[in-house]
Amino acid sequence: MQQTYWNPTMETMPREQLRVLQDERLRAIVRRVYESVPFYRHKMQERGLTPTDIHGVCDLELLPFTEKQDLRDHYPFGLFAVPQTEIVRIHASSGTTGKPSVAGYTSGDVDRWSEMMARAMYCGSINKQDIVQVAYGYGLFTGGLGAHYGAERVGASVIPMSGGNTARQLMLMEDFGATALCCTPSYALNLADALERGGISLDRIKLKTGIFGAEPWTEEMRLKIEEKLHIDALNIYGLSEVMGPGVAIECMAKNGMHIWEDHFLAETIDENDKSQPYGERGDLTFTTLTKSGMPLLRYRTHDLCNLTDEPCPCGRTHVRMSRVMGRTDDMLIIRGVNVFPSQIEHALLQVQGIEPHYHIVVDRQGSLDTIEVQVELATSMMSDTVRDLEALEKKIQISLASHALISASVKLCQPGSLGRSEGKAVRVTDKRK
Repeated sequence: MQQTYWNPTMETMPREQLRVLQDERLRAIVRRVYESVPFYRHKMQERGLTPTDIHGVCDLELLPFTEKQDLRDHYPFGLFAVPQTEIVRIHASSGTTGKPSVAGYTSGDVDRWSEMMARAMYCGSINKQDIVQVAYGYGLFTGGLGAHYGAERVGASVIPMSGGNTARQLMLMEDFGATALCCTPSYALNLADALERGGISLDRIKLKTGIFGAEPWTEEMRLKIEEKLHIDALNIYGLSEVMGPGVAIECMAKNGMHIWEDHFLAETIDENDKSQPYGERGDLTFTTLTKSGMPLLRYRTHDLCNLTDEPCPCGRTHVRMSRVMGRTDDMLIIRGVNVFPSQIEHALLQVQGIEPHYHIVVDRQGSLDTIEVQVELATSMMSDTVRDLEALEKKIQISLASHALISASVKLCQPGSLGRSEGKAVRVTDKRK
């Protein structure tokens, strides 16, 4: 495997040396938040802690957790660690209820973010020879600007399309010769379908790489996107509160996302609030090591994954996180069974004859939970008999029972009839709420 690094010193640093750097940076960040952020000073005092009690990563579990609700309780700027005059950028999460979670950036934070996104671009073999079409949203959402900064940092040409306007996306993708695409995986699939509907041959499209994130997606979805667009599709991870996209990304090995551990300490936490050993699934939790504007201690993302420090063929030494398997707050409980939308997606994509466009409707009839999975037929199935379609429904139900452990009704929909997302896909309607 060809080894190309944006910052080889940091990306391939021996793990023993990386731990020394983390210890030093953790001590410094704990001192800063204790002195500058009353919220953290109070939380540490409640635990009888002072900064001198934290000697390094070995003492991480002594520190308090931070929850998204803490950010909302201190809305808008209560967790900033620097004066307002040093904040050059304000982003906010795309939360759908209540106040958004605000994140403040100093000029140094923006520079470090650009550095991490440059590393991400090199993980996808994107460099100054490339033309990068950014179809993430720009604005308070960090996706668009994060990808933009990384592409510019490596010297690539950037097409700042933002989200939506699919016909124009495809026109400029062809006319400008985009070689890389940054957007949500569901929107990448939407663009691929639009290419097919428009009769646009892939010979006219120069894409070679896609960097997709901002929503959970399965390995089967990756294979569908790669098949439809003839590209390498890489998974990227980030969140506004911690930094934005570029906290972690896959390399071309496509076997987990490298977390930039010189900037973030990652843990997975179990239901008893205990840090898990590598390989065990848990609630992904981050401590920022270099963020100035709004450092966070042990921020619980509620994304479920596992971590590994096994060597990667690419030569990068940083810990890798698995795909997000679901969110603790996205989990559906159906007649006592815990199920995540990603499990349903995995089950659906085992079945031939349907497209990877689906919607889940949960309801309650009397005291009984019901679940209906709506999924689009492949165009090739449109001429099949009623008996064939009934057999397909049965196959889907068997796959759902086998892979997601649920009994669900299945509704086969016309191709193109389910709503398409130009940003994060909305997969579930829960009418019980």
